[in-house]
Amino acid sequence: MPAPGPRPPADARRPHRFQVNPARFPASRPLKSASPQSILQEVFGYDHFRGPQQAIVEHVIGGGDALVLMPTGGGKSLCYQIPAIARQRLGQGITVVVSPLIALMHDQVGALHEAGVEAAFLNSTLDSDEAWRVEQRLSRGDITLLYAAPERVTTPRFLGLLDKLHERGQLALFAIDEAHCVSQWGHDFRPEYRALTVLHERFASVPRIALTATADALTRADIVERLQLQDAGQFVSSFDRPNIRYTIVEKKDASLQLLRFIEREHTGDAGVVYCQSRKRVEEVAQMLANEGLNALPYHAGLDAAVRQQHQDRFLREEGIVMVATIAFGMGIDKPDVRFVCHLDMPKNIEGYYQETGRAGRDGEPANAWMTYGLQDVVNQRRMIDESPAGEEFKQVMRGKLDALLGLAEATDCRRVRLLKYFGEDSQPCMNCDNCLKPPAVWDGTDAARKLLSTIYRVQQRSGIGFGTGHIMDIVRGKKTEKVAQHGHDTLSTFGIGAEYSEAQLRGVLRQLIAIGAVAVDSEAFNTLALTDASRAVLKGEVTVQLRESVSQPAGRSRTRTGSGSAGSKPSAAAALDADGQRRFDALKSWRAEVAREHNLPAYVIFHDATLAAIADIAPQSLDDLRGVSGIGEKKLQAYGEEVLRVASAV
Repeated sequence: MPAPGPRPPADARRPHRFQVNPARFPASRPLKSASPQSILQEVFGYDHFRGPQQAIVEHVIGGGDALVLMPTGGGKSLCYQIPAIARQRLGQGITVVVSPLIALMHDQVGALHEAGVEAAFLNSTLDSDEAWRVEQRLSRGDITLLYAAPERVTTPRFLGLLDKLHERGQLALFAIDEAHCVSQWGHDFRPEYRALTVLHERFASVPRIALTATADALTRADIVERLQLQDAGQFVSSFDRPNIRYTIVEKKDASLQLLRFIEREHTGDAGVVYCQSRKRVEEVAQMLANEGLNALPYHAGLDAAVRQQHQDRFLREEGIVMVATIAFGMGIDKPDVRFVCHLDMPKNIEGYYQETGRAGRDGEPANAWMTYGLQDVVNQRRMIDESPAGEEFKQVMRGKLDALLGLAEATDCRRVRLLKYFGEDSQPCMNCDNCLKPPAVWDGTDAARKLLSTIYRVQQRSGIGFGTGHIMDIVRGKKTEKVAQHGHDTLSTFGIGAEYSEAQLRGVLRQLIAIGAVAVDSEAFNTLALTDASRAVLKGEVTVQLRESVSQPAGRSRTRTGSGSAGSKPSAAAALDADGQRRFDALKSWRAEVAREHNLPAYVIFHDATLAAIADIAPQSLDDLRGVSGIGEKKLQAYGEEVLRVASAV
């Protein structure tokens, strides 16, 4: 982790680190500790910080700006929530959290309320009276954290509210979540994030912390420039998610492959399946439902009320499989998602990493599974080429796609490749498909040269290009009606690659398109053409190494396989004895009732790991519960007696 940058000098408008502003606290008002460790234990119920959390928290409490890169599930929220609480206790006012999604705001605010923290949000779900009441609380300084979308934060009305707070010394911190949205190179660019530069320009003395789980070097540099964080401390955690197993398979029958994967590894588990189109989402969700799985569709074309209902069910119920476009995902904090599947290839590694990172946020074993094929490569190339963006942008996007294709075609450790993309060196993980079952490799250079020669001769003979199927038929010597019609059975390359299977040739074409040695003309019905890069392959200057095809769907099986496959119980609960298991199940049932009453996801009340720890110690008193991770003072007061009742009744 790079060392934090120099802290900006204190000025008259910013109280010194850990110094209480006495004007904000009457003598009769007791002060709670502003120590980060005290807040961590008292509010959130944890004994220890993880990784760089403590360094980040202390840096921000002290008034320093920060850029935080931390993987999903790494504890980013605490990096601004604890400073917000500390700075509020020091009399420095409220923290404004810029968040892109309503669902994320609701869950974060609900979790903070459960922990005893005054938090609120301003978004479109509030009517005018509710919004007015939040603004009044804001003006009185009765809120510790306020969540709002970037579109609202940059309005004249909202900035006017912040002006008044700033004049009274009641504006403590700006937290900009999902900061990669500010970058045109990021996977989820949102133009409204660009306007957030006004925060630094207008409130230069107020510290800012920008956070993201996904940013390569180019995106990181863009965040720094766009948000004017040149002097900020940069805290970069490891991008490794060791509990996630990465598997990428060649697409044969994607729907059947998906069904077999879920049946074999994840019956009864919660998961997310990503598809590229709305139509495909509907088809796959229906297919899974017909097979007896609890599957729901989610995409922007659904009625807003239906989308919200499906999202709420996914967050609050167990075992839901959400089939979705990428419209679903950011801000989904559900910790027990056991698998994330991609039926279509994402645009880049950042998108892939962000989406797969929604699995296993609780640290328990989870799977990231993707199937891809030649058409995925063609589609992604076409979308880039047809984009109205400038050539510089297209070149960057092609480079990002090439990196993802390299990951998909890799025969070495997936994790090493993935982490290398983010600038991190690592060793083979023994928890990806290539490490667990090294693929057979073959030299496809000869096949590549035969394909390129055929594309060239077809173009010469007919004056037009042809698609992949037709080219492969010629190379394999298949005398179809179309081949005969155009006289391509008389070409010198007809049957020249009869020894290769269709699957092998498709793999070679994927590689050739990936390295730019074959172009796909989308305006001419996805026909193939040579490029300047073709020459090096034809001359034998470039070798084409490929993995053997392993795309056949596995047979139907409902037995989980191997170590590391995700079970329905967390590992902490799986280790309990029979009495402990009964206590755990009783506590889960009680938690579900409480969650329904509070209209919150169950994990906001207590995580599974907390329930497993309670079940293990069989507590007899409130003091027994005080040492359990995840039980802060507010939750102890609110639920302690009920937890004791449920645990002792078993």
